[in-house]
Amino acid sequence: MSFFSRFISFSVLMTFAAVATNAQTTPATPDPTSGDTLKLDPFIVNGKLDQARESIVPELGASSFHIDMQQIQVLPQGADAPFNQVLLRVPGVAADSSANGDLHVRGEHANLQYRINDVLLPEGISGFGLELDPRFVNSLQFVTGSLPAQYGFRTAGVVDIHTNSGTNDQSGSFSLYGGSFGTVRPTFSASGMAGKVSYFVDGSYDHNDLGIENPTDSAKAIHDTTNQSKLFSYFSGILDDQSRLTVMLSASDSKFEVPNTPGLDSGTSPNGTQWVPGNFDSSNLNENQHEQNYFGVVSYQKSVGGLNYQASLIGRDSQVHFTPDPVGDLYFNGVASDVARKLQSAGLQIDASDSLTDRHTLRGGVMLLHESVSTDSVTTVFPVGGNGDATGPAFKITDNQRLYGLFAGVYLQDEWKATSSLTINWGARFDVFNSSFDNENKLSPRVNLIYNVSDSTTLHAGYARYFTPPPVENVPASTVIAFDNTSNAALSDQADPVKAERANYFDVGISQVVAPGFQVGLDGYYKRAKNQLDDGLFGQTLILSAFNYAEGEIYGVELTGSYTHGGFSTNLNLAHSVAKGKDWISSQFLFDPTDLAYVHSHWIALDHDQTLTGSFGMSYHWNTSHGDTRVYVDSLYGSGLRTDATAADGSTIPNGGTVPSYFTVSVGAEKSFKVGHNRFWKVRLDVVNLADKSYQLRDGSGVGVNAAQYGMRRGIFGSVGYTF
Repeated sequence: MSFFSRFISFSVLMTFAAVATNAQTTPATPDPTSGDTLKLDPFIVNGKLDQARESIVPELGASSFHIDMQQIQVLPQGADAPFNQVLLRVPGVAADSSANGDLHVRGEHANLQYRINDVLLPEGISGFGLELDPRFVNSLQFVTGSLPAQYGFRTAGVVDIHTNSGTNDQSGSFSLYGGSFGTVRPTFSASGMAGKVSYFVDGSYDHNDLGIENPTDSAKAIHDTTNQSKLFSYFSGILDDQSRLTVMLSASDSKFEVPNTPGLDSGTSPNGTQWVPGNFDSSNLNENQHEQNYFGVVSYQKSVGGLNYQASLIGRDSQVHFTPDPVGDLYFNGVASDVARKLQSAGLQIDASDSLTDRHTLRGGVMLLHESVSTDSVTTVFPVGGNGDATGPAFKITDNQRLYGLFAGVYLQDEWKATSSLTINWGARFDVFNSSFDNENKLSPRVNLIYNVSDSTTLHAGYARYFTPPPVENVPASTVIAFDNTSNAALSDQADPVKAERANYFDVGISQVVAPGFQVGLDGYYKRAKNQLDDGLFGQTLILSAFNYAEGEIYGVELTGSYTHGGFSTNLNLAHSVAKGKDWISSQFLFDPTDLAYVHSHWIALDHDQTLTGSFGMSYHWNTSHGDTRVYVDSLYGSGLRTDATAADGSTIPNGGTVPSYFTVSVGAEKSFKVGHNRFWKVRLDVVNLADKSYQLRDGSGVGVNAAQYGMRRGIFGSVGYTF
């Protein structure tokens, strides 16, 4: 039995044991008019417990952006879009590789935490699989800014997904989505209630020929097929009118071909002790990546008067296997690395709230998470002499490493309604990070103020001290000296350990209702960090490696606006950001010594810094007795991510320039036809990148950038689905 299976089995047993113990101490009250020992209305109980759960971990004082399924439906590709495409419509979120889900929030690389029904989802190994699917989203909150004390470890933003549960949508559906780039995506879902148990199950299979961004500006990528399977399930059982047990399980399996760039210089290949010209067509390279991700959550929730709490056991198994072209990679890189990385996580999360008085609500909780990472690599290299020439035939180096990390955090905070207009949420959390490469801890105070100037004007301001441990799965674990005097030798053997980031974060904003349905907002933020965390793609594999800057500084401003009237809705988001760092102080072997010396004494832009980011959407919804109709227009803008620049003296400035700015426009329509009671046919058409613009996300240069990436050219997609 695998670790994941053992942990889930243990979780279920332990949770049922806890529930059984609780049931003995708080028996249900029998209905005197019935022979049943308990008679409940599941809809009412679930609704009450949903509200109670939301009161445990509110986003008081932080910047929060809400997206529901109706809004997802008027985005390009709707619920069949990659999950990160939904988040790109949030203020301050910049695009990177859409295939691996890269998002940059307020000038940060990754540093996002995902929660499902308020339970933390442990991180998977960074890669190209997007295991989360918009189809199982009922609504989501994207929270950023000065976060309340319940949010720790990953602090650039919080994506809190509330799933479909079956209590308000008892139905089933099948759909087939397809179109450009060989896209074929069948999906199914089922939801409903059986007595006191509600359920939701969603599954999909995705095949297309644009799994990873095209490294060229051509309309069709070479060697870029992906096949992805996903399954998510949610089960909830009512125990009594004050408690319930929920189980969530998810599995995804994704295979990617790494796309090729034709016409590259074939380089040289070894023949004994001599280098001779090679003759290998770069279009025929065959690199691949396989990802598997599984997670399970078992939660027990209780609500008694003003006391609410939820306890969850969490398990996760994440695996990535990169396989090189064993011949072609030697021609072009002089090295071929077969890398398998596996992450296993187990954790406990408890959150509680208690309404002490009308003016004070106390909240607290604890989080424990243990992660174990194994990295097994077999790298084919050449022995080289002092001048870099091969001195013999290729041979293999096996390098197997094991890392672990323990994340522990506890928090306590008070929501104080100081006046009818002013709410102060203040508290602190204490975090500990113990690992095979670093041991640190930090007390982090947090305070947020919300002031309702009037019914139409709200001000907020906050301060947060952040302690951000490095992602264990991204910490470089190779033995650098093992590759000395080979074609895979690092330019430096210096490999100081990756450290936890410590930062002071300030946020202030205003929200104004200008007129009914018309709202605008302005938000500004500033962050100053020690040991600024970052990561990137170095070398041949497509797995991220983490490192630190000694100092970091990030600041910016965001403007949002929305208007809704009847079936018409429109929104506009604009963000300006500056993100910079100085002096690489860990994993130095990843960098060129010249760049290392430059960054030691100069501030540089972080590679994910994008000065201007924007999104715009407009839609109209008709609702009739015979079905619904939706039409939309959607646009994204980016001033360009970072690339290297050349100084006047001919030297290189890392991340000193940007790729050209870009914008895309997409349109679409969706129509449903009612064919019976709760039965509908639905058809949809999407045209993504309507003008077929060719634009770069990356040009292949910059810190931690190992390949050029172009955005998707025009794609025409359609779907037909049946709901019953």
